[in-house]
Amino acid sequence: MYDIVYCMARTLPADSPSPDKWEVQLRKGSLELAILASLWGGRLYGLEILRRLESGSDLIVSEGTVYPLLSRLKALGLLRSEWVESDGGHPRKYYSLTPFGKHRASEMASFWLRFSASLNKLLAPLGKEK
Repeated sequence: MYDIVYCMARTLPADSPSPDKWEVQLRKGSLELAILASLWGGRLYGLEILRRLESGSDLIVSEGTVYPLLSRLKALGLLRSEWVESDGGHPRKYYSLTPFGKHRASEMASFWLRFSASLNKLLAPLGKEK
């Protein structure tokens, strides 16, 4: 794989995004679905969402990335939030899916499964060249 990436980087035009940027964009593009999926089982507060993303996927993201996205998803009506007092000090803001958020998560997951299955078929010959 390194050889392919190295060769690609050497042959790309100067104004093309690097393979690393491509990977970042792929991860960013899937982050919304990952957040909705992490909330499928019930409400979580921000740090729990971050931990779920890290433990359940290769998505390691910062709070500075997740909290604005949570706000945007809430503004779109996909999430609701509530402040809950905690035993250990500060109140925590919990997020949960709205009915529309559950519907959207299901739609996105269905698309992802179809898309990734078709892409896996296309990529299958590349795995045989190892």
